[in-house]
Amino acid sequence: MTTESGGSPRPTWPDQPLGRVWTVPNAFSFVRLLGVPLFLWLVLAHHDWWALGLLIFAGLSDWLDGKLARLLNQTSRLGAMLDPAADRLYIFATLIGLTVRDIVPLWLTAALVAREVFMGFVLLVVRRHGYGALPVHFIGKAATLALLYAFPLLLLGDHAGGAGAVAKIIGWSFAIWGTALYWWAAVLYAEQARRLAPVGGTPRDPAVPGEDHRAEDPKGATPAP
Repeated sequence: MTTESGGSPRPTWPDQPLGRVWTVPNAFSFVRLLGVPLFLWLVLAHHDWWALGLLIFAGLSDWLDGKLARLLNQTSRLGAMLDPAADRLYIFATLIGLTVRDIVPLWLTAALVAREVFMGFVLLVVRRHGYGALPVHFIGKAATLALLYAFPLLLLGDHAGGAGAVAKIIGWSFAIWGTALYWWAAVLYAEQARRLAPVGGTPRDPAVPGEDHRAEDPKGATPAP
């Protein structure tokens, strides 16, 4: 039994095979990943309601596989990688589709792609010093959540009527805040990477304000979003 930062006990599973692949939560994650190209096709083909339905399914399966991982004690390293990967792929599939349809401008697409390129360099530095994924930061998780709300709303906002107009306004609010938070999180992750760089042969403490050192994802330690 271990203790979380708030003092409440949290069970540990010393015999848990974290390297396993075929688990129920991972099956949900695989299905969610397989839905990404279908989702992109639906957006490009203007089948918006089917695309939104697939997004709702993806969101529900994301929630469900986390619950099952805890209930069935089926956490795994693969599950910890699949979840954020699926979130990113759905974000970028939506971004590509909305850019092609001129629903979002190129500057927004460029800003989000540039952030991912920047994070790629940050992770290269971290791995060069022998570390794995950076600890999760709540700002990065908030940014991902904002963008996952933004793009479906912008897709709805492309339709005529009062509901479409409201969806467009709310969607752009989420998109602007999500993009700003996405870059803010990237700067914080870069600071964590800088702290990991050895000084005189001794790595520094990577902690930064607001960082969460616990494994928030129920399937294991989640990579930085």
